[in-house]
Amino acid sequence: MLIISLIQDINIEEKVENAPDSSYEIGVFIGSMLPFVALVIIAYLIYKYHKKRINKE
Repeated sequence: MLIISLIQDINIEEKVENAPDSSYEIGVFIGSMLPFVALVIIAYLIYKYHKKRINKE
């Protein structure tokens, strides 16, 4: 499944040009940013966990 998602070419500009209204553009923007934000949050939680673990030792 990961390989398929890497192969897919998503053209955001084309989606925005063919958008029926402005709310669709907002949804495309949020949808494109959501994976990045999720990865940043996961990285921060891992960092925080390991920092607490090191300070306990």
